[in-house]
Amino acid sequence: MTSDDSAASRGQQLLDEAIEQSRSGDFSHALSGFDQAMTWAIERGESDLWDRAFCGRCAITIESGDRDSVSELRQIVLRSASQENGFLASYNIARAYELDRDYERALFYAGIARDRCQKLQRRDWLAWSSNQTGNLLLAESHFEEACSEYETALQLMPHETTVDRALLLDNLGYCRIVQGRIKEGFTLLYNSLRTINRFGAERYQVGPRLSLCYAHLDIERYDDALRHGLKALEIAAEASDDNGIKYAHFLLGETYNQMGDTELARGFFSRLQQRYFPDAAHVPELLLAIDVRQMINLKA
Repeated sequence: MTSDDSAASRGQQLLDEAIEQSRSGDFSHALSGFDQAMTWAIERGESDLWDRAFCGRCAITIESGDRDSVSELRQIVLRSASQENGFLASYNIARAYELDRDYERALFYAGIARDRCQKLQRRDWLAWSSNQTGNLLLAESHFEEACSEYETALQLMPHETTVDRALLLDNLGYCRIVQGRIKEGFTLLYNSLRTINRFGAERYQVGPRLSLCYAHLDIERYDDALRHGLKALEIAAEASDDNGIKYAHFLLGETYNQMGDTELARGFFSRLQQRYFPDAAHVPELLLAIDVRQMINLKA
């Protein structure tokens, strides 16, 4: 191997290590790795590798509320001759708009992402794309259409055991519970949680545990609902997962309310109101008077 080949190999190694750390939920090390890969790429004028590392970094920072990267991601979509980088950039933009609940724009960029990965014929990215489209449809409560996208994604990864597949199983399982297909929903959700546990990616337990809390609450298994809801809240708090914290408070408050423990229910609803609805002091009493499950969508 020549010295040039060795240097190029080092850049790819930095990128690959950061991608693997990101997939396992080790985000602090992943961010450092992406930064190192970007620095390496700048020093050597490797624009494609810089774009790829930047997209990987954005996939993490967007989840924590940083939207400053969206403008640069748009530039990658426009300028990059790499279909791979065009896919990753548009996929990340769609995710940013999804988190901002701008579903029209999110679906637009998700469509670009799907077009790019269809040209690449990468089954894993096609699955990601179907999953993302399913998430956007689910956020707007289009459950049947979302399920179709999730099933397509699962068909593209039938024999894989990965965290990505586990999150897909969570999404589809939640849909099935909402649709009243309880047995199927529980099977999907517990498969999701087992897979995540197998990879030791604890922070990704929040989604399936909230779904399981919702599912057990739906069939009046309150102790099981509390177990999953409290664990989801603990993990979400440690990971600064704002969305997870919010929905855990909704579900735990409703669970205690259904159990007849109005004091504990009011406690969760009051903390929810103080953190997320500070100008709406009436929220706790309102939530105590209604069935919270009818007004929330865990995947929105």
